[in-house]
Amino acid sequence: PQGAEEAKAFVNAFLKHSMPKKKDEAIQDILTRKAVVLEHYSKKKTKQKRKKTKGLTAKQRREMRLFEIEPEQQRYALFLPLHELWKQYIRDLCHGLKPDVQPHVVQAKLLKADLHGAIVTVTKSKCPSYVGITGIILQEFKHVFKIITKEDKLKVVPKLNNVFSLETDGFISYIYGSKFQLRASERSAKKFKLKGTIDL
Repeated sequence: PQGAEEAKAFVNAFLKHSMPKKKDEAIQDILTRKAVVLEHYSKKKTKQKRKKTKGLTAKQRREMRLFEIEPEQQRYALFLPLHELWKQYIRDLCHGLKPDVQPHVVQAKLLKADLHGAIVTVTKSKCPSYVGITGIILQEFKHVFKIITKEDKLKVVPKLNNVFSLETDGFISYIYGSKFQLRASERSAKKFKLKGTIDL
């Protein structure tokens, strides 16, 4: 059994620990009233900041050759099913491409549509060697299209200074590459002007 002095020391130590913000005089004042309300102080937990997972840099992507198409996969026939899927996607996007549909409505939809799988032809170019290239768009970047031709050749065609034609169920649309220098993701959110200068 504890003596009076030990009990007193224990109570003082206990109260000091339980009420760390109070001074000794204040604790003694509380004891004389014989009414003690113990306070609980929880330690503030420091929130750990979540580290954002950093994506690969452009240099790392190039080194890993993520966007390169292997030579054995560079075959036109392999991508014909992709073209069929793209046609169905455009029909759904333009509500069927009916004969009575307004051309400017289809044109506005195509400006924001995903072109992976579309068959395009270079109709005009400041570089004559590009004119006549026809094929399926395999990849669209900010400044170039990667196109696979019927001869199973992968062509990298710049958008700048080129005009592309795109045919869908008899509806022919023209893409002026100089005005089209955007990534597919950026293009879907861009507001295109209805009127503007048209040039190569």
